[in-house]
Amino acid sequence: MPVPYEKRTEMQAPEFKDFAKEMVDYIANYLENIRDRRVLPTVQPGYLRPLIPDEAPQQPDKWEDVMSDIERVIMPGVTHWHSPKFHAYFPTANSYPAIVADMLSGAIACIGFTWIASPACTELEVVMLDWLGKMLDLPKEFLACSGGQGGGVIQGTASEATLVALLGAKAKTMKRVKEEHPDWDDHTIVSKLVGYTSNQSHSSVERAGLLGGVRLRGLKADANLKLRGETLEKAIKEDLDAGLIPFYVVATLGTTNTCAFDRLDEIGPIANHYNVWVHVDAAYAGSAFICPEYRYLMKGIETADSFNFNPHKWMLVNFDCSAMWLKEPYWIVNAFNVDPLYLKHDMQGSAPDYRHWQIPLGRRFRALKLWFVLRLYGVDNLQAHIRRHCAFAKQFEALCVADERFEIFGEVQMGLACFKLKGSNELNEDLLRRINGRGNIHLVPSKVNDVYFLRMAVCSRFTEPADIDYSWKEVAAAADELLAAQKK
Repeated sequence: MPVPYEKRTEMQAPEFKDFAKEMVDYIANYLENIRDRRVLPTVQPGYLRPLIPDEAPQQPDKWEDVMSDIERVIMPGVTHWHSPKFHAYFPTANSYPAIVADMLSGAIACIGFTWIASPACTELEVVMLDWLGKMLDLPKEFLACSGGQGGGVIQGTASEATLVALLGAKAKTMKRVKEEHPDWDDHTIVSKLVGYTSNQSHSSVERAGLLGGVRLRGLKADANLKLRGETLEKAIKEDLDAGLIPFYVVATLGTTNTCAFDRLDEIGPIANHYNVWVHVDAAYAGSAFICPEYRYLMKGIETADSFNFNPHKWMLVNFDCSAMWLKEPYWIVNAFNVDPLYLKHDMQGSAPDYRHWQIPLGRRFRALKLWFVLRLYGVDNLQAHIRRHCAFAKQFEALCVADERFEIFGEVQMGLACFKLKGSNELNEDLLRRINGRGNIHLVPSKVNDVYFLRMAVCSRFTEPADIDYSWKEVAAAADELLAAQKK
């Protein structure tokens, strides 16, 4: 029997065009006027449920009604990460070219797990990682265009990249140890593996160890919060003497707490000597290496086996876009290679099948937004963006040190200034509560060596010098309130 024809009531192209044009206008107005919004919402958990129906509509709503609900339902619960008044965590990138690229990616809607699944998805990614690697002046061994074994891939997050590198290091070391000890089974080898990281590294490194089923040692950073080579070598020798197998070290360039830089130039040669895989996590600060004046902080990069940073943090490419390079990606490919018949194709081996380079199988067309941003900004404008943020952090530092009640914690690096009121941890906890309670700017704290301090990260591409002055005045006003209340 023929299927009865029913008139289609879902959105068609003419409505889509109207809806999309309206949304583009809304997005532009939202971002250009974001400074006027309260940066932190005042809602309580569960605020949203009473604002929408209990069930999905049986028939389509009008798109105009959806548009009107954005301000009524969504915006009251949004923390405005791109406001110049948002200084928490680290930036998450945003730009008009990247937004448009995500529109196109959503339209193409391919799942680029193999080359044949959408050749442009794979090939643009290969080339974009070469473009980006050249902008950073990475060693040619990391670049696909060098004709060697290396190459790049876009991961979802730096956390994924750390885990992927760990699993590659694990596979490489297990193969070597099996050749040296044919009588050892996998369980015996894994039980002896040990990796290393600084006690200042991101929590995702520890989590990678848990997910990878291996032990990771957190090594004490020096007085400047950097992991040093001598500390690593001492730990490696201790573990070798104990019959363990060192296999992996993470060097962080730009820690989350204070943006400290581990001494890769010391760590790398020692790790190379002991056959330990070196992974560099430069999630935030890596974007700054497109500026030649900051590349001294990545000295020793030639000793690394893998390198990762997030263009989606500081390089104006919307989330998710975490760039990772490997000198020998076949260790990752071999570790993840599950090859069912339905994923095989005639061109295997001629181009990367990125499903073998990552944890998930599926992947979006993320290289589009990198291509759009690099083309529509150009390197000069991206460098200028980085330099502006670094200058804003120095501007905040100058305002802070001019007030004798405050002090800078550590060293101001990149777009991050860490500071505190002179006094106890409790005093600074009260200060942060007052700052965020006023609702005009948003900060988060950290604690190192039992010292509690506040972090002022420059996060918005819309930030101007007047915004830094405003944020400092908010900090100073909250301190005025706090210290006045203590005198009562």
